Amino acid sequence: MLKKNKKHMETGTKVHVSWQRKLFNVFNIVFLTAISALCLLPLIHVLALSFSSPFAASSGQVGLFPVDFTLEAYKYVVRNADFWRAFGVTLLRLAIAVPLTLIIIFITAYPLSKNEQKFKGRKFYTVFFMIPMLFGGGLVPEYMTYMKYGLIGNIWALILPGLVPISSVILLMNFMRDLPAELEEAASIDGAGPVKRLFYVILPLTVPAIATVALFAIVGHWNSWFDGILYMNHPDQYPLQSYLQTSILTYDSRTLTQKDVALMQTVSDQTSRAAQIFVATVPVLIVYPFFQKHFTKGLVMGSVKG
Repeated sequence: MLKKNKKHMETGTKVHVSWQRKLFNVFNIVFLTAISALCLLPLIHVLALSFSSPFAASSGQVGLFPVDFTLEAYKYVVRNADFWRAFGVTLLRLAIAVPLTLIIIFITAYPLSKNEQKFKGRKFYTVFFMIPMLFGGGLVPEYMTYMKYGLIGNIWALILPGLVPISSVILLMNFMRDLPAELEEAASIDGAGPVKRLFYVILPLTVPAIATVALFAIVGHWNSWFDGILYMNHPDQYPLQSYLQTSILTYDSRTLTQKDVALMQTVSDQTSRAAQIFVATVPVLIVYPFFQKHFTKGLVMGSVKG
């Protein structure tokens, strides 16, 4: 069969495709298109709302295209100091949490990827890391613990609890297990110690896996909102998603200040909500393509021959 297909390729003749295969391809394209539409249409609707007039938005005239195009909602966002304060808290959270998370995951996954002969405590630490995945102390004990250590109202309360995601450790550990042992052996023969092997041999090969867990960390911290409401003492300390949850999803016109009323003269709660939600979504939409290219890249493609 392989020789026959090779012969068809060499002669340029078309290979017959069965009707079952054609039907599957059509179904696959339609199904994936529908899934993509389900993901994109809500975002397009929010974008259309943000560019529409308050009357069109409140009267339900907006679908996938703006009605009475206006930029007033985005002018409101630009002038909204509370939104940008929360945005800055989230950026600070990412700047601290993501690098620390990647460093800890990397140096944790490496020894766990070794067999029992090279790392005798591997089973103990594997069980030690698996227990928190299966059992939790509950919300009240967690809050009491953070309070005892003075983390309430501190940005570290948003960072430390999720600093070591065990699922990401397992993912990176499995990537490292698939790396050829010959690479480290060759580096060891050349005189490289464990630290050099880790950072000069293993690290370059695990860039796709690190990009994957980095994206998980970024999206996780960016979308987290409940911990901000729970552990921060004042709305000025809220990260972006906590701010959006409290000031947009629980919008109440009776709590508006004079400053808010002045800003809301040319926009409605729907258009301002849509604009803020879209602006909060844009950074992830920008970052994702830069990490996506690493997902399908082979970890050790071409590194070992024969």
